Amino acid sequence: MTIQRSSGVLLHPTSLPGPYGIGELGAQARTFVDWLHSAGQKYWQVMPLGPTGYGDSPYQAFSAFAGNPYLIDLATLKAEGLLQDTDFQGLPAFHPTKVDFGLQYVWRNQMLARAYAHFAAGEVPALRADFDAFRQAEAAWLDDYALFTALKGSHGGLPWNAWEAPVRDRQPQALAAARESLAPAIERVQFIQFLFFRQWDAVRAYAQERGIQIIGDIPIFVAMDSSDAWVGRSQFYFDDQGQPTVVAGVPPDYFSETGQLWGNPLYHWDEMAKDGYAWWIERFKGSLKLYDLIRIDHFRGFAASWEIPFPAETAIHGRWVPAPGHAMFEAVREALGVLPIIAEDLGVITPDVEKLRDDFEFPGMAVLQFAFGGGDFSVNDFLPHNLRENQVVYTGTHDNDTTRGWWVHAEEQEKHNFRVYTSSDPSEETFAPQLTRIAFESRANLAVVPLQDIFNLGTEARMNLPGTTGDHNWTWRYSAADLRPDLASTLRALTEETGR
Repeated sequence: MTIQRSSGVLLHPTSLPGPYGIGELGAQARTFVDWLHSAGQKYWQVMPLGPTGYGDSPYQAFSAFAGNPYLIDLATLKAEGLLQDTDFQGLPAFHPTKVDFGLQYVWRNQMLARAYAHFAAGEVPALRADFDAFRQAEAAWLDDYALFTALKGSHGGLPWNAWEAPVRDRQPQALAAARESLAPAIERVQFIQFLFFRQWDAVRAYAQERGIQIIGDIPIFVAMDSSDAWVGRSQFYFDDQGQPTVVAGVPPDYFSETGQLWGNPLYHWDEMAKDGYAWWIERFKGSLKLYDLIRIDHFRGFAASWEIPFPAETAIHGRWVPAPGHAMFEAVREALGVLPIIAEDLGVITPDVEKLRDDFEFPGMAVLQFAFGGGDFSVNDFLPHNLRENQVVYTGTHDNDTTRGWWVHAEEQEKHNFRVYTSSDPSEETFAPQLTRIAFESRANLAVVPLQDIFNLGTEARMNLPGTTGDHNWTWRYSAADLRPDLASTLRALTEETGR
């Protein structure tokens, strides 16, 4: 796949402004699309859109196919008659620029339950046919996910491998009994998914009308506590009690001295091969319903995965285990055609990873914040003159500090290398615009910049610090007033000047 010379902005929808404590797929999402259009951009990149669990990371979702209920726009539900004025009485005190996921978990789920109650009472009959059609079209994943979520609720939120053995092990009689006893909760989950996809489809159509394509992000691994792991247990390394025997992560690198212990179950590739990698075909098919391009997080895991024995305290004591990426992508390509995939090929990249990426002509990634480290930095692959055309260049990603924050905290050697390379001496105020210009001027076909860098914000606006948990991750939001027309004009001028 070859991307035409172009540019875009990275912003997760949770970071959109709005009155109810988190970004939503309504008016503010359309306003952001309009701003992208006025800024001459062609892409909006988002992080995974799945329903988040403990830790609130979009990379640890309860399903590889479902959408995040937190993003459902409540004003739209009110306009459709699914919520009434009385449902909004006693609103919590929402933080204007920071997501409180604990509050969202309680309050928003109550609001969505009220919306379902209005629907179940027959107050909005016009939606019934569309809902029934959605349930039928998405039954392959939706039925299992709705049952999983209903069971999780009935077990006080415990992970599936802590449920009683009959439902943990998916014994048919136990599942049939659960479907009967939990029928209202199951339909509520299905209806909430219907609302999410209905609104996301509307936002995506709005973007397409304005020439904006969506770059979506899918994690290579599924979460331990997910419908995917519960339903497809034989396709992962689990013992008889549903405990993983090995888990995923990465060895020590520039993000962490002890590596990253993600804890995701690892794929049993031999089992997946038996049905022609059917789960992966369905996963990519589902992703293409959401996105125009798909960025695969941790692409190198399709060549080899860092396998860590379970349990472990860090990711240090692991080993690389080969994965059948070529065979899997061949099967997906045969089923779905040319794959619009961006390979996140950062970290420990070996010749087999490069061959897998290049054999399928997937664009790789480059991050300019990584370009100026080390002593002999002239050989750094991320330096602008070393970039390739079939590549996506970023100033930074969701796992980096903001570019302004990076410059403030960079090692003196990195700053020195940047000054030597660019023959410049930027200030804290000018560095992010300069690095953005370098990205746009590069030969990489696609340049993507986090919105925080366009706003020239510091570390306070960082989205995630890998290897950590807490309320500083995934919570950043901007205010509506931040999305200024003059910033759009400046970005459009740069875009036109650099032929993007």
